[in-house]
Amino acid sequence: MLKRTKIVATMGPATDDVEVLTQMMRAGMDVARLNASHGTREDLARRLELVREASRRAGKPIGVLLDLGGPKIRIESFREGRVMLKEGARFTLDTSLDPRAGTEEAVGVAYADLPRDVAPGDVLLLADGQIVLDVEAVKGTCIECRVRVGGELSDRKGLNRQGGGISAPALTPKDLDDIRFAAEQGIDYIAVSFARDAKDVEQARQLARQWGGDPRIVAKIERHEAVTNLSGIIEAADVIMVARGDLAVEMGYAELTGLQKTIIHQSRARNRVVITATQMMESMIQSPVPTRAEVSDVANAVMDGTDAVMLSAETATGRYPVKAVEAMAQVIVGAEKYQLSHSRTRHRVEGQFRGTEEAIAMAVMYTANHMKVRAIVALTESGATPLWMSRIRSDIPIYAFTRHEATSRRVTLYRGVYPVSFDVIGADTSARLYSAIFARLLELNLVTEGDLVILTKGELSGVQGATNSMLILEVRRH
Repeated sequence: MLKRTKIVATMGPATDDVEVLTQMMRAGMDVARLNASHGTREDLARRLELVREASRRAGKPIGVLLDLGGPKIRIESFREGRVMLKEGARFTLDTSLDPRAGTEEAVGVAYADLPRDVAPGDVLLLADGQIVLDVEAVKGTCIECRVRVGGELSDRKGLNRQGGGISAPALTPKDLDDIRFAAEQGIDYIAVSFARDAKDVEQARQLARQWGGDPRIVAKIERHEAVTNLSGIIEAADVIMVARGDLAVEMGYAELTGLQKTIIHQSRARNRVVITATQMMESMIQSPVPTRAEVSDVANAVMDGTDAVMLSAETATGRYPVKAVEAMAQVIVGAEKYQLSHSRTRHRVEGQFRGTEEAIAMAVMYTANHMKVRAIVALTESGATPLWMSRIRSDIPIYAFTRHEATSRRVTLYRGVYPVSFDVIGADTSARLYSAIFARLLELNLVTEGDLVILTKGELSGVQGATNSMLILEVRRH
């Protein structure tokens, strides 16, 4: 049984061996995430080349996603590396304090404008919400707080304001430099961290194109403001990531599951790809097997219809990167067996299609879900038609036949879509085209003679955006 939901795996020290990376790809990894928050530019470039080399060895296209660091608000460092904050104690955040001079009484903050963004009565959350501070006063560069929930606090932990409201722009000067790197290296996806609205997404896209790139833009939903502006962000982005770490801190943990389901549903309804991320198999950083709760979490996201699930520290720094991918792949396949019937979907029943390609894609999926069809073949230049097809739940594989390596890598993120290298140029008659398609399908053991397949294509071969027909064909050897 083919795994339809895709796996995004984060690169890091644990994946710096090309053989380990190759094994991860063979185990089910589809997209490599490069995290610009960690390491140097040289590290990013080296890991990108490792991914491309491992992809060649594994014999499968692998998409690459560069995750921008964004304006992650962090405290500075402590003299002793860590402190213990006691409930009820006073604690000051001071943007002018020496970055290495933190104590149990005060610590520096890396974001100079924080005092402008908070006021007495606000609640600040440190270390993914493990430490809770009540703001009592703001005096110059100092934010005087009372510890509501204490505990151990170490260097460079993240800081959030409950309910959002931090004014830092989504794209930092470093992010602009990283976008240029992504454009020059032909990276497939760029993720905008802490996006607030559609303008943040559009700015990233404009900058990438300005530097000669054409990446798809991922909007990470992790700010309170992003939830408020969700509709506009979905419209502006190509991909939505449910970034559950900071999202849970800003919105509250009780809201998280409902938000996840809402974001997945709204993204797919508007023909966008969606990734579910953060702590999916966190225990596998140290353990060779996931917990039952983690299995349930991954399966729940799969059954909600997410296109992809993501591994972070599990593969970047964990002890068992290959096992983490294997375990996730097994859970995905298990969950997909129990999904609700696909034949009664009401996707896009109301409203008008945006164009011929979307209309053909929807017609294909309704037909396929009501016939005994073995496979769907989409001759595609950009990958748009397979994307639209993949919005309809189905257990019928969609093969994106394309001559473009960039398109092959791009569709690795789409649920139920599998890239196949195929050059339509030269198949100058319908008979030759069908014969070449059947030969490729049979060569890869994707079908057997006599199977029915649905083919989508355009009248003008090799022209982007020209898909305007579907055919039901019986596979024949020639």
